[in-house]
Amino acid sequence: MRRTGSSEHVVLAMTGASGLPYALRLLDCLIAAGCRVSLITSKAAHAVAALELDQPFPARHDALAAELGGRFGAAEGQVKGFARQDWTAPFASGSNPPDAMVVCPCTTGTLGAIINGLSDSLIERTADVCIKERRDLVIVPREAPLSAIALGQMTRLAELGVVILPPAPAFYHRPQTIEDLIDFTVARILDQIGVAHSLHARWGDEG
Repeated sequence: MRRTGSSEHVVLAMTGASGLPYALRLLDCLIAAGCRVSLITSKAAHAVAALELDQPFPARHDALAAELGGRFGAAEGQVKGFARQDWTAPFASGSNPPDAMVVCPCTTGTLGAIINGLSDSLIERTADVCIKERRDLVIVPREAPLSAIALGQMTRLAELGVVILPPAPAFYHRPQTIEDLIDFTVARILDQIGVAHSLHARWGDEG
């Protein structure tokens, strides 16, 4: 994968696994860093949002982008939403790939579709574009325990240069809140796609 310089255009895909607070905090940080963000949400992600978040996702992708962009202080046009079957999205083609893509949270079903090249949705197609164009692709699977099937699929993706980054918070930074635990994982994601942050002190640094 590329991993040179910083990511200016990031595709953030949310699927139906538990863990949407990770994705929203990531979006907040990407906006704060000045990144241009393209959002894709699966139908199942909307169902999970109704369970995990205080406010459910708007049904329309453009309304969702406007609502979340406004919540986190995005500039006009900084966050755009795309339907999961929107094949006219610019990054659906290898001629216009994003700098990076993060699938957070990622279901094992989406994981399997990506490694098998199914490309039945814009999420899967964009992941395929990132792999073939050697752009950063980070997958955040939220599943436990992991089956031998999922582990095998993750291994195959890692061999292609995809970063598999399950939410696995550490405790050396002495987290005091759930937000501290979320920030630890989000910081690791940002590191992988070259986006600067100051979410917490790094190992060996002064707190």
